Amino acid sequence: MIKRIETGTRMSKVVIHNDVAYLCGQVGSGTTVTEQTKDCLARVDALLEQVRSSREHMLQAIVWMSDMADVAEMNAVWDAWVPQGHAPARACGEAKLVSESLKVEVIVTAAIPS
Repeated sequence: MIKRIETGTRMSKVVIHNDVAYLCGQVGSGTTVTEQTKDCLARVDALLEQVRSSREHMLQAIVWMSDMADVAEMNAVWDAWVPQGHAPARACGEAKLVSESLKVEVIVTAAIPS
């Protein structure tokens, strides 16, 4: 069974299949990489909570940066956010994001505990 949450014409915020939640890419508000990353990860937290999952259940994360020169700044926020011993498999790359003002986008896949 596939469950879709907050589905629109273009995408769903979350798709659940076999107790795995696939979150759509999350971006954040703010002008700095730190501000955007903190807000982005707060949005990830909210979606994980909505599907009764958590950071401890993340399986994979994909991080897109508009400029890899900012990766250390993003990683400082990321490292403080990820629970010790629960780091997901992660990829991080540079991409042209949908708006020039965006610096970070995070895509998370997480297990939903029984």
